Amino acid sequence: MKILCIDTSSNLCSIAILEDTTLISKLELDNGLTHSETLMPLINKIFTENNINLNDIDLLVSDIGPGSFTGIRIGVATCKAFSDSLDIPCIGVSSLEALAYNIKNDSLICSSINCKNDNCYFALYKLNNGIYNVLEVPCIKPVSEVLDLLNTKYYNNFINFVGNGIPSKSKDIYINIENLGIAGFKKFINNKNNGENILPLYLKKPQAQIQLEEKENCEHN
Repeated sequence: MKILCIDTSSNLCSIAILEDTTLISKLELDNGLTHSETLMPLINKIFTENNINLNDIDLLVSDIGPGSFTGIRIGVATCKAFSDSLDIPCIGVSSLEALAYNIKNDSLICSSINCKNDNCYFALYKLNNGIYNVLEVPCIKPVSEVLDLLNTKYYNNFINFVGNGIPSKSKDIYINIENLGIAGFKKFINNKNNGENILPLYLKKPQAQIQLEEKENCEHN
């Protein structure tokens, strides 16, 4: 099964082609949040370099966030367009789950991403025999609350930390695009379905919406 993976959740625009769980090729461009301009040329380049086209792709995998609102929308919309035009199944994988795949040894995995003001996107997974089970679903929490939760509910477990959401324990900051593809492949195979209607995973409101609501509240008071 040939898989096209797309990650536009951060400044890094990443794409990869996998054969099941084996990486064939990947391209990454750290050019700021200009994914609307760089994503399609990057896809065309990887197809040309590997002498394949969209008709050869059996599964599409997109990072659905959390991350950059605009970037996530671009990646998800591209996958949806490809899926709709050629009836290719697509799978969405959260940034936090993709980060967890950086850890390969059985353990608890705290996956986190900095979202400013001492808050982080957070999820907790338990890796057992190659299966990443969700213990705490993706959410947004103050870093102090995450640490309190781990120190009370999971105090007697060894925990691996990935991501940059908890400064004192930060490790792998960036998502490995091949891990995104592997996570999507496993999800697709285990669900035994034809894909899904992927949607962005927004764990907090966009800044523009927050400002609008604050303005409306001021007008009503």
